[in-house]
Amino acid sequence: MPSALRHRFVTFRWAAVFLAASPGFAADDATDEDRVLTLGGAVTEIVYALGEEDRLVARDTTSTFPAEATELEDVGYMRALSAEGVLSVDPTLIVSEEGAGPPETLDLLREAAVPFVTVPETYSREGILEKIRVVGEALNTPEKADALATKIDAELRAAEARAADVTDTPKRVLFILSTQGGRIMAGGTNTAAQAIIEMSGGVNAVSEFEGYKQMTDEAVSAAAPDVILMMDRGGDHGTGDAELFAMPAIVTTPAAQTQSVIRMDGLYILGFGPRTAAAAIELNEKLYGG
Repeated sequence: MPSALRHRFVTFRWAAVFLAASPGFAADDATDEDRVLTLGGAVTEIVYALGEEDRLVARDTTSTFPAEATELEDVGYMRALSAEGVLSVDPTLIVSEEGAGPPETLDLLREAAVPFVTVPETYSREGILEKIRVVGEALNTPEKADALATKIDAELRAAEARAADVTDTPKRVLFILSTQGGRIMAGGTNTAAQAIIEMSGGVNAVSEFEGYKQMTDEAVSAAAPDVILMMDRGGDHGTGDAELFAMPAIVTTPAAQTQSVIRMDGLYILGFGPRTAAAAIELNEKLYGG
């Protein structure tokens, strides 16, 4: 370990036990003076929804909502963190979505004895409510978390009921994460993309693989999506309609015939947090009309 970093470890005042992957952790000694670092957009949103944002000192790059969160210091992408970057904001508690890393950074934070709460990720109504309760326990505000969970539960049930009321043939939706190099990277099973599609009353056009993977042109054509769903970001996610529907993988699909593409904010549709019910209802409206 570099001597400068070792010096930081021995001089920092933290004494709590590192609790990676421990969603049952309760921060019994939490106070309003805590310096909380959140990693993951949904976790940061939950802290704001709980009204505990004054305790935040920093966030990761994916935490862009609400807008005020972007005024916090940014420690980098949650899956590519550096120990020095995290420690530089002097956190007394880190609350992170599942998947933070890399492992060597977490090992260094473990040596520094930074309290670290991992919030489990499950793409479902129950998973969102569990996130809220875990964050509430970490911040020692379980009553607020219970109240927020009750509110969000009602909203999610309403979104699910709306999806269940769809009388049209369910739309086959292909979520495209990237078109880099002319190749389609799409969302398969066990993904946030599939979950939000289903929560909105659609059907994921891809069932042959889990996660996000590149597909052959033939596989995309065979998936026969009625609608393309993309994030409304620049770069590889921002392929224009004309370019998108001219791609060999897309041109033969029903979506290309009707020029059907929906673009929505990535954190909004994939974050699975307090705004997921609204995202599902909005996507339902875009798929089937208001």
